[in-house]
Amino acid sequence: MQTALLLVPEFALIAIGILLMRFARLEPAFWLGLERLVYFLLFPALLFYSIARTPFDFTTTTRLAQTGVAVIATGIALGWAARLVKLDGLVWASTVQCAFRFNSYIALALAGRLGGEAGVASMAILVGIGVPLCNAAAVFALARHSERGLLTELARNPLLIATLAGVIFNLLGFRLPDPIAGILSRLGSASIALGLIAVGAGLKLAGAHEAKGLVAWITTVKLVVLPAVALVVGRALGVHGVQLQIVVLFAALPTASSAYILAQRMGGHGALVAVLISLGTVLSAVTIPVWMNWVQIVGGR
Repeated sequence: MQTALLLVPEFALIAIGILLMRFARLEPAFWLGLERLVYFLLFPALLFYSIARTPFDFTTTTRLAQTGVAVIATGIALGWAARLVKLDGLVWASTVQCAFRFNSYIALALAGRLGGEAGVASMAILVGIGVPLCNAAAVFALARHSERGLLTELARNPLLIATLAGVIFNLLGFRLPDPIAGILSRLGSASIALGLIAVGAGLKLAGAHEAKGLVAWITTVKLVVLPAVALVVGRALGVHGVQLQIVVLFAALPTASSAYILAQRMGGHGALVAVLISLGTVLSAVTIPVWMNWVQIVGGR
């Protein structure tokens, strides 16, 4: 119960985004500008700041990374398993990414609530690993971009760049000057609220009846199966405490809105992807607190 209450402010911000989108009559250009601000400036600042300041233990970080890779690989495999059922190829290729992609905004916001700066830094490592793996798998399924296009996209991804820069900065033993640390801290703090409000504004549930079996399968994989995998694999590898909570949280995250953008850009079924993202985000308000409490019961303390 305490964990559920701890996460209430973050999901309340998503609800505020829903209300603003419905009643504030803000122009679409406003939301587009807000998302770009968060994605290209505020969230990279949070990632770099958190990783650059947090000392890492190589052994525990490696175990955390291995668990994250296992989670993503399981999501990819179970997403591809849906192909065994008779489905429209374009529908499957568009939606398979929803089985393994994750919402970085929710990830970092909740990680901060659960583990402070150390929690954000651990989640940032998982995000840095997950971004290239998930993007590669998603683009491969849609099969419309060349390898060169994918590599270019990854090289320009601000979340990946910020994560790698923070790791290098940390490993070299550098320290952030106080004025720069203060600026990055404030930018990072702004990213949490604005990012979650943008998530709420982008939700869309109309059309959830379409391809009901596929929607149920993908949603179950993302919110139920993958967190269970993270818990089992993490404990087997010796991940414990806050890091176990963080990796299970990573596995339990709903899909990112970028999955919709990719589907639209590559000629896929964007509307159904938007439904999967929205449904998963709404349901995760229930499933994530359940998983966090369960982690504490079975070994997260």
